[in-house]
Amino acid sequence: MTQNGIVLVVSISIIHEDKLLMIKENKTTVKNTWNFPSGRIEYHEDILEAARREAKEETGYDVKLTATTGIYNFMSSTNHQVILFHFIGEIIGGSLQLDTTEIIDSKWIVPTDLLIPDLLELRDKGVIKQITENLISQKEYSLALFNRYLENVVKLTGRLV
Repeated sequence: MTQNGIVLVVSISIIHEDKLLMIKENKTTVKNTWNFPSGRIEYHEDILEAARREAKEETGYDVKLTATTGIYNFMSSTNHQVILFHFIGEIIGGSLQLDTTEIIDSKWIVPTDLLIPDLLELRDKGVIKQITENLISQKEYSLALFNRYLENVVKLTGRLV
């Protein structure tokens, strides 16, 4: 979603067996660059639902969101101001199915590989580096930041459902 010239985006680190899934873009302006599964938040869409939807659309996986690494504000490689909400998730269903109109390829990598210069052509290197550093240092935050309902559930049960 674009609001006053600012693009609102969700992205997700899908983690499985200590590796994360990266996708290779097939969109004209960012063709052949690697990124986390991501996309714009739709009008009136819940942020958490947007993250699950984008993961499903771009990878075929159903994911459970477990945490967030934070909110990032940056100028994208396509010269848009982006506010990005990045989540961590685990696979709970589905299978890898790439929409080849948007995604050329995918690969599972260890997070530290994203810090090796020029190993992959990353879409927005600066923000991917920030997210990766937060993943490696396990700087994670509760999803209750985005949903008061979740905060109340955690208070009542002591755990995130």
